[in-house]
Amino acid sequence: MLSLAQAQPVRVGYAMARTGPWTGGAQVSQEPNYILWAEQQNAAGGLNVAGAKRRIELISSDDRSDIETCVRTYEKLMGSDKVDLVLPPWGSNANFAVAPLANRMGYPFLAPTALSRRLVEMKLPYFFLMLQQPAPMTNALVDMLKGQGVKSMAVIYVDDLFGLENYAALKVALQGSGINLVEDKSYPGGVKDLSPVLRSIKDKNPDAFVGFTYPPDTILASRQAKEIGFNPKYFYASVGTAFQLYRNVMKEGAEGVLGMGSWNSKTSPAAKAYFDAHTKRFEGKEPDRWASGACWAALEILTAAVGRHGLDRKAIRDYVAGNEHNTILGKIRFNGSENVGTPGSVSQWQKGEFEVVWPKAVATAPLVAPKPAWA
Repeated sequence: MLSLAQAQPVRVGYAMARTGPWTGGAQVSQEPNYILWAEQQNAAGGLNVAGAKRRIELISSDDRSDIETCVRTYEKLMGSDKVDLVLPPWGSNANFAVAPLANRMGYPFLAPTALSRRLVEMKLPYFFLMLQQPAPMTNALVDMLKGQGVKSMAVIYVDDLFGLENYAALKVALQGSGINLVEDKSYPGGVKDLSPVLRSIKDKNPDAFVGFTYPPDTILASRQAKEIGFNPKYFYASVGTAFQLYRNVMKEGAEGVLGMGSWNSKTSPAAKAYFDAHTKRFEGKEPDRWASGACWAALEILTAAVGRHGLDRKAIRDYVAGNEHNTILGKIRFNGSENVGTPGSVSQWQKGEFEVVWPKAVATAPLVAPKPAWA
């Protein structure tokens, strides 16, 4: 048997946003996890490849938050470079562009930051979505709000695949709920001012505000809601609410804010071990309480598959599709491309932690309602 020094490394390729508008999400939820995973495996002697330890060599580049660059990079990685494995890029749009290519070239793709029913409906056998999809996430939100007696809601959503799909799923979830949608407005990506729409919503005085927003917009909406004195009983924003950055920027104003989240360090002993290792390695930079967990769970599943089947990508794909997997998020299994093991969930900032508050089966703390005044 070859020694570690002689064994060929396992070449793992990916493109990731290090510049441009996707960077905030990519550099919180994804790339740090890829780096930590490779370092942990290598520190243990290498990745277990069907019983043989081989070092991981990460082959990566900046996709500049550009779809075309992202696609070209994966074409090269899987084509002329012939890497052993690939890891996904950040975001629904990039995955939508790259997933068919990876499927055609037979590379398993466990995507931790893609949220799109359309990706499920494409029926790509090599593609697996780690995040809970729009229907379970919006169903969980509406179930929770209905149980709290909410009667009115206003919604804003970014005008892209993520925003449109979540808004559509929310409208379905609201049917028969008794919750009246008093205003719904889309906004363009990269928006710099949401105060006009927030003032319009404030005038209607809804019980709940829901924003299907990206990290910069999540913070913008929160800051501007505070500035104009819009403080509904329930304030929910989406991507970025689960980030340490949100708590650091909003400070005490984060208290009571709801958003997309599915785990924290209380979820399981393995989740705490991961949280602590990530925070130590990146000098206090915490994983987010939503997609970071999904990213680590994807790497756990991939590691187990390679341990069992080596670098036979068809066998890896079959293993992922055909088994229930133990992860830091609990048991995960797939129906086609969709993770049907992780329930839709809602989290809330409480005293510096983004607590899972719904459903009660996975909650790390009870819901605090109504939201306190902006601090």
